[in-house]
Amino acid sequence: MKKYLILLAVPLFLIGCTGDQQKKEKSTQAKVIPQAEKDLLSKAQMFFKVLPTEAVNPENPLTEAKVKLGKILYYDNRLSKDETQSCNTCHNLATYGVDNLPTSPGDNGIPGTRNSPTVLNAAFKTAQFWDGRNKDVEEQAGGPILNPAEMAIPHEQFLLDRLKKTELYPPLFTAAYPGEENPFTYKNVRFAIAAFERILITPSKFDDYLANNIDALNEQEKKGLKTFMDVGCIACHTGNVLGGTMLQKFPLFGEYRDYIPEGKIDYGKFEDTKVEADKFMFFVPLLRNVEKTAPYFHDGSIVDLGESIRIMGKSELNKDLSDEQVNDIVTFMKTLTGEVATDWQIVPEELN
Repeated sequence: MKKYLILLAVPLFLIGCTGDQQKKEKSTQAKVIPQAEKDLLSKAQMFFKVLPTEAVNPENPLTEAKVKLGKILYYDNRLSKDETQSCNTCHNLATYGVDNLPTSPGDNGIPGTRNSPTVLNAAFKTAQFWDGRNKDVEEQAGGPILNPAEMAIPHEQFLLDRLKKTELYPPLFTAAYPGEENPFTYKNVRFAIAAFERILITPSKFDDYLANNIDALNEQEKKGLKTFMDVGCIACHTGNVLGGTMLQKFPLFGEYRDYIPEGKIDYGKFEDTKVEADKFMFFVPLLRNVEKTAPYFHDGSIVDLGESIRIMGKSELNKDLSDEQVNDIVTFMKTLTGEVATDWQIVPEELN
């Protein structure tokens, strides 16, 4: 009887081995990727980079205590003269780092003249503001607080005195800047806010694609990526945030009023420098999360993403983009939308 059981077991063992081997061979077979797909990915990797996991500034090392202080400052209305607004008022982290207004009202309730760009991933830009006048988020963080048209704090010491009088801030500043005899400085305010802003990084499925996951994008999204590159958008929108690296004239083709027919003419960087060559020079915005950050342009005059693409095609490339091209590019741009961490959107309990 044992002999027959052994004879029966041998064929079953062989069948099992054969099945396992076939599964193994099937799983190890490489997916055949069309050459056109490989070429598209290779070209994309030439112009775009995976979003880094850290936005590093050696002059402002990140610590848990500094980021905590920065987030509390970011949400605190006491950073405006009449305590009507915080950094988050104009750069609302619940709505992708913007307020979705053409221009944002200041402490006095009067709207400014330029659209508030998203704070998400802004630390990767090589300059800040629409005219690129600040080199990094550390410089930028201090500007709106003292700007009369924005948060309107009269001077640095005014803010420092206000914060010192609270029970909240003295221990937070001491913890964030250990070893400093006087941690209450305006530089430390700026650097703490910037430290918080440096963690606001939102990778998307486009990063998965750039990291060689060719299936991360569907066929329509890949078509949009190809159109984006082929029509010439990569002249300005490259790198890990697809922009944010240069000043560019708007418009290169035609006149300003051809595209911005109403409102005050904005001369761009010239408004700050008064240098003739800086007329109509604006810092190229990043495109990360762009589908969520309407309205568009420096004055927030364009609500629709497709319309903004059409205008840029004509004003910067002198091309009349077809409806199909515009729709394809919009489809691709939606792959740049990442996730805003829930924790970033919650007002710190210390302020409640």
